[in-house]
Amino acid sequence: MSSQAAAIPKSVETVKKLIPLFNRILVKRADPPKESKGGIVLPDNSKTKILRATVIAVGPGTRTERGEQLPMCVKPGDEVLLPDYSGTKVQLDESETYFMFRESEILAKFE
Repeated sequence: MSSQAAAIPKSVETVKKLIPLFNRILVKRADPPKESKGGIVLPDNSKTKILRATVIAVGPGTRTERGEQLPMCVKPGDEVLLPDYSGTKVQLDESETYFMFRESEILAKFE
């Protein structure tokens, strides 16, 4: 193993092995702010649901009735806007939680 491979956290290696199928997208939600803009530390129960996420992995896309592959609108690394109540929670290890969405559920992409 090279020194670069040894430096990669195990959770990142696990995520790299997870490939979404069809038009599904694996995302990691942005962390909620730990303190307010004024510097007040926020308790865990007052944190709001974060609707912004980073795309981690994408599937190959759907196929038309003719069998043609439709390309995905997002790629790994893109910042996207998520709906309030949707997606499937994916727990790959104890420390990281990811969410799986269909491409049609993603509301927008940030530029």
